[in-house]
Amino acid sequence: MPNTKAARKGVRVSERRQVRNKAVRSLPKTSITKAEKLIFSSEPESAQRAVMAAIKSLDEAAKKGVIHPNNAARRKSRLMKKLNKALAPPVAEAETEASKAEETKAEASKEKEQE
Repeated sequence: MPNTKAARKGVRVSERRQVRNKAVRSLPKTSITKAEKLIFSSEPESAQRAVMAAIKSLDEAAKKGVIHPNNAARRKSRLMKKLNKALAPPVAEAETEASKAEETKAEASKEKEQE
């Protein structure tokens, strides 16, 4: 066995880092799960706070190099998308669907007139 500090301590550097990084990697997963539960339970204020905490933990993990920055960005984007969809008024969705239906009807009538 080599005569190094790591060998004398009995734990290799990679194993120590693995233990340290485990908590950093686990915190975003937990906070995202909590935020999603609050989003789907229709609690907008607490959901927003939970989403901000999840984003902070993702940024922290990316900053420390535990997860890739693009991984953090993707997960933040998905979380914000869910939050924004939950916070959007349901009337707006119905209006957009109605306007799309009207547009398709107008296009269909134009095509019939051209024939």
